[in-house]
Amino acid sequence: MSYLVPAEFASKMVDAGESKIYMSTRDTLIRAFMAGAILSLAAVFAVSITVQTGSPLVGAMLFPVGFVMLYLMGFDLLTGVFVLTPLALLDKRPGVTVGGVLKNWGLVFCGNFAGALTVAFMMAFVFTMGFSTEPGAIGEKISHIGEARTLGYAEYGAAGWLTIFLRGMLCNWMVSLGVVGAMISTAVSGKTIAMWMPIMLFFYMGFEHSVVNMFLFPSAMIMGGDFSVMDYMLWNEIPTALGNLVGGLAFTGLTLYATHVKTAPKRSFV
Repeated sequence: MSYLVPAEFASKMVDAGESKIYMSTRDTLIRAFMAGAILSLAAVFAVSITVQTGSPLVGAMLFPVGFVMLYLMGFDLLTGVFVLTPLALLDKRPGVTVGGVLKNWGLVFCGNFAGALTVAFMMAFVFTMGFSTEPGAIGEKISHIGEARTLGYAEYGAAGWLTIFLRGMLCNWMVSLGVVGAMISTAVSGKTIAMWMPIMLFFYMGFEHSVVNMFLFPSAMIMGGDFSVMDYMLWNEIPTALGNLVGGLAFTGLTLYATHVKTAPKRSFV
């Protein structure tokens, strides 16, 4: 499994950020749609395993299969572009602007959300036999997750909002390491192992991922979760997305860029 040293894959991170900014609107939306859809299916898969086995650890161990699939296919998550595209701006790549970075984030958000919402409706239809029966144990589990991760935070006010934000930061610290993990090897096996480890950690720890939540919360609402769209946006999606941005960029993107691309002068002992 060939391994690229940090100085090599850090440069690839900047190149990847630049290429995503220049990608056409059509391609950006399609790739983001597919990423949101695949990650949503992985979330259903993990919740199903957790319910059927009674072991959250087993669900967390197998959830990364979706992340691996979507990144091997070259699809894009909002959490990934939060980390990569600002590096192209910092590196002063020709034609890269703040507006270009923000446009990319907006397009990827919309594509991810559309993909996640599509799977939410499809799985809700499946769980309820076309909305003619109760959703069953897995559907009920998803609806309870939605309630716990909105109203459960809201009852603590500002402390609850800050908790979501910090969980979002911790989440994308790990997820962005998974994004970078896809770049540190030229072999599929090496990429898979490097992506698998941090994704398993974030999922088992219950950190907040904005794209996973784009599936969980609409799905929960469709299947009877007792919370509103405003609850979802204010007490989960907004603080989660902000936390994802800060955590991924600060802990992964900027640290790798600063120490492996724009390195400080070497010490002299003369």
